[in-house]
Amino acid sequence: MTFRDIVPSFGKKRVPVRYESRPFGLLTEDVNKMFDSFFHGFDTDLFGGRTGPFSPNVEVSENEKEIRVAAELPGLDEKDIDIILTDDALTISGEKKEETESSGKDFFMKERTYGSFSRSIPLYSEVQTDKVNAHFKKGVLTVTLPKSEKETESKKKITVKIE
Repeated sequence: MTFRDIVPSFGKKRVPVRYESRPFGLLTEDVNKMFDSFFHGFDTDLFGGRTGPFSPNVEVSENEKEIRVAAELPGLDEKDIDIILTDDALTISGEKKEETESSGKDFFMKERTYGSFSRSIPLYSEVQTDKVNAHFKKGVLTVTLPKSEKETESKKKITVKIE
């Protein structure tokens, strides 16, 4: 017996039947489709921590003496960037404003795009707040956070002995 043999039919027309082995599979699938269609067209990663259509790439590196954060911010000026340091995080935020104009014999076009961003980097080491440096060059913001002397002294290297 095939699946088509058990599908009910009325006259010459067949009634469409969806077969699902999981009891809530169809409901789950329909709810997922509903949410996918609702959020379609938004340029945000809703649950990834990034906000807005512009979210800069950030690279964090750490050594024994300092933490270095580099953020790619193309098209921004230093006046458009805010840097806030708290006890446990470094937050880089700002707003990107771009306006382009083009015209020709029979047309004129003006386009504006705006977008704000905010990225927070958690800090797991104590930092000397009075010695933090920030440099902005060619669209790359580099923030250097020197670790406190207490932090660097508290680390002790342990040697492994062979028995």
